[in-house]
Amino acid sequence: MRRRLLIQVMAVVALPLFVAPAFTAGEGGGGGSPTEKCKKGEVWDKKKQKCVTPKYGMLDDDNIYEAGHDLAMAGRYDEAIAVLSLAANKQDPRILNYLGYSHRHSGRITVGLGYYEEALRINPDYTLVREYLGEAHLQIGDLAGAREQLSEIEKRTGKGSREYGMLAEQIDHFLRS
Repeated sequence: MRRRLLIQVMAVVALPLFVAPAFTAGEGGGGGSPTEKCKKGEVWDKKKQKCVTPKYGMLDDDNIYEAGHDLAMAGRYDEAIAVLSLAANKQDPRILNYLGYSHRHSGRITVGLGYYEEALRINPDYTLVREYLGEAHLQIGDLAGAREQLSEIEKRTGKGSREYGMLAEQIDHFLRS
């Protein structure tokens, strides 16, 4: 219990240190979304129908979310962070979720935990955040924390949801390792 509280406090304290890093990720994989096809440092602008260099206020939050999500899924985490940090609504749980995801996958697990916790304070029923938070707990060896998130997902969506299945699979893998 103390360990989890310490992690949460460290995450909240470290959060401001990482809100606007520069574009520095390597090339992404995949090939599904328009943003994934843009050059490094650019995102897809639906209105202009072309890749552009993002600037604060230039894209609406939905486009920022989509671009950040696509960059994160392509493994371009630092670019995703930079794009997501441009959102006008800093309390959008979707934005916070992918900021957490990108920081976690960049090795800044504590920072990622802070973003996940903030997203859940705003929307406790956001089960995708709970899945990713459970995975983060496994990364730091906190099996109880991961199981707690699995239980919370089950309460909200049952055992048949994608999020439940994904986290249950990660927990099983953790236990076999």
